[in-house]
Amino acid sequence: MSALAQRHLAAAPQHKALRFLTAGSVDDGKSTLIGRLLFDSRAILADQLDHLHARAAGEPIDLSLLTDGLEAEREQGITIDVAYRYFTTPTRKFIIADAPGHEQYTRNMVTAAAGSDAAVVLVDITKLDFSASPVLLLPQTRRHSLLAQLLRVPSIVFAINKLDAVADPGPAYAAVKQALQAFAADAGMAIAGIVPVSALRGDNVTTPLQADWYDGPSLLQLLEQLPTTQERLDDSFSLPVQYVAREGQGVGAQPRVLWGRVAQGGVKVGDELQVFPSGLRAVVVELRRAGSGVPAAGAGQSAGVVLDRQLDVSRGDWLAAPGTLAAVRRFSATLAWLDTEPATPGRKYWVRHGNRWVQARLVEITHCLDIHTLEPQGAHTLAVNDIAEVVFELQQPLPLAPYASNRVGGALIVVDPASHRTSGALLVRQAQ
Repeated sequence: MSALAQRHLAAAPQHKALRFLTAGSVDDGKSTLIGRLLFDSRAILADQLDHLHARAAGEPIDLSLLTDGLEAEREQGITIDVAYRYFTTPTRKFIIADAPGHEQYTRNMVTAAAGSDAAVVLVDITKLDFSASPVLLLPQTRRHSLLAQLLRVPSIVFAINKLDAVADPGPAYAAVKQALQAFAADAGMAIAGIVPVSALRGDNVTTPLQADWYDGPSLLQLLEQLPTTQERLDDSFSLPVQYVAREGQGVGAQPRVLWGRVAQGGVKVGDELQVFPSGLRAVVVELRRAGSGVPAAGAGQSAGVVLDRQLDVSRGDWLAAPGTLAAVRRFSATLAWLDTEPATPGRKYWVRHGNRWVQARLVEITHCLDIHTLEPQGAHTLAVNDIAEVVFELQQPLPLAPYASNRVGGALIVVDPASHRTSGALLVRQAQ
């Protein structure tokens, strides 16, 4: 890439806000924790605070109401939909996704994890049996942690909550921390931190805990130090075409502009690109961003590409550096199944890759992951919330990439053709 293009990309605004999600089992205190972060950082409007005080009627205010906005959520006392909230500290901006803990809404947790920089998995210390050694973690704690790892959330943080409800919090925290470290080691999971908190009382959420058994940072201090996900500028260029526009009419009309968000790498005027799945090649003669011509565009930026010759390119096609992608019809992948209707080999589904919908068939369930032992086990069907290794065949070829190297090119969603429900999330392991 030329020095001019590199300077242009370096000068592009960097999104330094940390996007993180909260996950865990039902009633672990996720919504209360987010409410505490908003309350202590003074990110609550005056009328919201007045409303909370009025509902409390002299009792301590319920901070979970700041995120549980649906009437059904308030009635049942559970989180159903993903709630997004924003707050700022003197050093950083934050975007929070409050993900449901109930197994029925695991699909929403997957939605929240997509694009997150970090995951804060809550562990309710009052639900654990300390008579067992080591302490056994709850299934949803394990499942959400594994999903965050599979979805390549860069930083995973465990927050051990409700320490105010434990008579001797020091040894209890140490026992749970040991169990989490053992689980992470078995799963090959890197942990960014394990912090003790009391979301209800505010202990160690925004201000450090004053205790002789813990000398680490508060949850907020840890979040302020975590890195944001930087799109891969050093990899080969790829862009899923979202929209094709033609400017002008009649003789002398300008060529078509191929718009999309750069998935990874960078592109500059003069680069040769390849169109997938057709495999045809052309040279970039112009790049546009926000209505203006630019010399280069990089990962994470929305850009319009003008080629030197007219090619048959439509929504759902991909532009990429020549020879870096290959259109395939068969691939192996990790599948997180989210539908109450079981996944059955031989069944046909719709899958979406980038901006294209294609019919596909589940060929084989290689094995299913036992979230308790982390060992593979045989399976003929997949139930809701199962995680498995599978093989799919496509009716039309798609330019797939391993999810480990390309979060956009290696991700697909599975949709049931009869119910139109989002049934699963596919993470490509290998194109065959």
